[in-house]
Amino acid sequence: MSQVIVVGGGAAGMMAAICSAKEGNQVVLLEKNEKLGKKLFITGKGRCNLTNAGDIEDLMGHVVTNREFLYSAFYSFTNEQMMEWMEHWGCPVKVERGNRVFPVSDKSSDVIRAMERELRRQKVTVELNTEVRRILTEGGRTSGVELKGSGTLKADKVVIATGGMSYPSTGSTGDGYGFAKKAGHKVMHLDPALVPFNIDGTVCSRLQGLSLKNVEASLYADGKRIYKEFGEMLFTHFGISGPIIISASSYAVRYRGKQLKFCIDLKPALSEEQLDQRILKDFQENINKEFKNSLGKLLPKKMIPVILELSGIPEEKKVHEITKNERRKLTALLKAVPLIVTGTRGFKEAIITHGGVDVKEINPSTMESRKVRGLYFAGEVLDLDALTGGYNLQIAWSTGYLAGMN
Repeated sequence: MSQVIVVGGGAAGMMAAICSAKEGNQVVLLEKNEKLGKKLFITGKGRCNLTNAGDIEDLMGHVVTNREFLYSAFYSFTNEQMMEWMEHWGCPVKVERGNRVFPVSDKSSDVIRAMERELRRQKVTVELNTEVRRILTEGGRTSGVELKGSGTLKADKVVIATGGMSYPSTGSTGDGYGFAKKAGHKVMHLDPALVPFNIDGTVCSRLQGLSLKNVEASLYADGKRIYKEFGEMLFTHFGISGPIIISASSYAVRYRGKQLKFCIDLKPALSEEQLDQRILKDFQENINKEFKNSLGKLLPKKMIPVILELSGIPEEKKVHEITKNERRKLTALLKAVPLIVTGTRGFKEAIITHGGVDVKEINPSTMESRKVRGLYFAGEVLDLDALTGGYNLQIAWSTGYLAGMN
């Protein structure tokens, strides 16, 4: 029997504590907040998209950073097992659009309560409002932790599951990166990920609150397309947000220093030729009207003044006076509305952190440090991230499972 300390009571930390206790170890779970699972509580807008029901290859395909590192973790503890465990722990689950998995109750608190019950069943000692100052090491292996203001705790093994930098109000303030650096680990550059974008100019603020469905967003870095996705987006006072936009941020971080530009295809179901024919039809129906009064069937009302301006066609111009060349320019605009990126929002609005403890220094089969024996890492503190849809929480469960079992 080993004495095990798990630092961090989020998704990965609770999983690691449960699994370590199942192996017969004496486990203490340390959480600096007044309750467990604070970030888990707000995930999925409070509904907790706890995993994704796709197959393993699908899960892998949605991992953006260091996916090869996760093979062992994802095969050791699968998404199917997570769903089974949740059911067994008294929290039934359901699968929704995009294979997203939620508790049947739509309450993230039920996921946390189920895990708290299992922690009690496995006799894990949970210490809340307890902050760790540093990880103790002796002769190349861990020996416990030093607490802020109240001495030390001895242990044979320590798991760092402190999360990243995103949503710092939940306690994710990057503590684990400091612990890792002091233990000799390299920490890869940290960026907000799954985060909205700031956009140059006034277009977005004028469209604030407008939600678009069934559009296609493409992100370009110095003219090269690095991302394309179909779905929903939202205009805000600072720029753009929504599912297809925040996923783009996970790719954008790799192109720091390059000029980033979004092109929004408002009519992805139509080719440029088909859209031109559609516009021509609308123009024929409004042949004697002014241009500004001819787009009502084609665009949301709020968007018309912006498109009129971007098109360069005088809005008072009669439709029958619009040239073929002007119409073609309008068609091209609707297939690629340009938005220049000035940056992303910060960690306060980021769902996850891109960057973290270098996985080259971690054993992918056990989550143990290659630098300090008995020191393990799990969850967002590692340099691993994925797209939205439950994939990031599966990373937390699977890496937490391996760290705990080992």
